[in-house]
Amino acid sequence: MLTVLGTVLGLVISFRTSSAYDRYWEGRKLWSSIELSSRQLAQIIWIHVPLERKKDPANPPPYTDEEEKLRSLIEKRTMINLIQAFSVSMKHYLRGEDGIYYQDLYPLVCFLPRYVNAPVQQLQPAYGGNSHQQQQTEAHPSEQDELPLWWQSGAPRKVKPPKRQKTFQPEKLLPEVSTDVPLRPARNPPKTTIWTMLPVLLPFRWLAQGLSRRVREAIRDEQRTITGKKKNVKVESNAPLEIVLFLSSYLSFCLKNGLLQAALATAYTNQIQMFQDSMAAMERVRNTPIPFAYQVHLRMCLWIYLALLPFEIYASFGWLTIPMTTFATLLIDGLLEIGQEIENPFGYEANDLDLDGFCLGIQRALHEITAHNFVSPSEFIFTDANQPFAPTDR
Repeated sequence: MLTVLGTVLGLVISFRTSSAYDRYWEGRKLWSSIELSSRQLAQIIWIHVPLERKKDPANPPPYTDEEEKLRSLIEKRTMINLIQAFSVSMKHYLRGEDGIYYQDLYPLVCFLPRYVNAPVQQLQPAYGGNSHQQQQTEAHPSEQDELPLWWQSGAPRKVKPPKRQKTFQPEKLLPEVSTDVPLRPARNPPKTTIWTMLPVLLPFRWLAQGLSRRVREAIRDEQRTITGKKKNVKVESNAPLEIVLFLSSYLSFCLKNGLLQAALATAYTNQIQMFQDSMAAMERVRNTPIPFAYQVHLRMCLWIYLALLPFEIYASFGWLTIPMTTFATLLIDGLLEIGQEIENPFGYEANDLDLDGFCLGIQRALHEITAHNFVSPSEFIFTDANQPFAPTDR
């Protein structure tokens, strides 16, 4: 009887681990889709949206051609920053971190207008930006437009070698913006407690609740389940969806002004749709855990099997029963804990997906795209360094 029960438990634990790994791998594939869509969307905006805009002779713009190109360049770079903000906001959204006041997100979206029924000139900066700084900028435009050049200064310029930092912080590369709300760090892992350091003591949490009010409050405030996994906190705002809406409105602007052809507009729409599909799929993975009744029943059957196992094998192995039972407990319970660990791959656990690394990879790719110069193919094809028919053309 115990042999049959062990076979059934092995199959169920294998299914439990396989289903958890499928969720882990699905999350990884969805982030790969976000990386690919971010690159393709940035290429469409940076390369295919022209700098020169069509002018209406009846209503000429109040700026010169060079200023128009500069405005177009700022416009395209801003939309690429929104692409980067989508992945960063998605990271915080999946981790249950509400709002946008983070050091790696707020500088990318602080300029977005609020959804209010007011003219554009009266719209406040997004999510409570500092309007006093904007008034100072408008009052002294010359101080912001013209900066002193270092070679025009008569003072000697000393260049100090940069100090090597122990850790790299990508949010330090973002602009510094002022806000009334203090910005939280890019990473907000939960506090490490004795329950997370020693998971074997988790069954004693129920006993600790009756010790004192302070202990009960500490356990109640802790954002973890009884099995030690971080709880899925529901997020009120949906910052990734808002960013996708602004990217879609930019597509509408380009089509209205004839800046994109039909084929490129279709590709643009497909990447926006890929953002939406990936966001919905990752929400499904995050908000649909394995049923609690299934986990409890499986653990009860496992511990009953391990408690009866020594009595079954003692007659055959004698004193070797103790190490063999210990090894079987570590092996079977380890497989079950692996499935529990990777069930939600978007957290801060050691075995979760490296969402910060994914966002950093997207940021580097977008910087590579925006560093591309707008040059004609004739400028680099018809040169002495290019020998397409080598060695016959030497």
